Amino acid sequence: MARDDQQFPADENGDVLWQMAKDGDNLAVRREFDFSVIFPTEDAAIRFAVYMLRNDQKVSFSEYPQHKELPWQVQLHPVLLPTHAQITGYENLLAKYSARYGGRNDGWGSFQKD
Repeated sequence: MARDDQQFPADENGDVLWQMAKDGDNLAVRREFDFSVIFPTEDAAIRFAVYMLRNDQKVSFSEYPQHKELPWQVQLHPVLLPTHAQITGYENLLAKYSARYGGRNDGWGSFQKD
């Protein structure tokens, strides 16, 4: 199968989606994703998590000791269709709102669907 640059642009998200497709993941099936955003302080992470909860987002919160400068993590769990536009759009939204609290995106993932 040849890579479609429209569906799988040449960037990090496109590369991950392309690998998912090659691994047999059914990209036509919506599923819950885990997007990680990391923060410098517990207070900043909690304020961001509360903001996102008030905007109808499912969140989880934890310490993230693997990262010394940004040791607090909020994960968001939207249900999306795994497309480049939806994933990149959600990442951009998270970057915009988390910047207010000193946060930054730290990746995403989902379970494979057949």
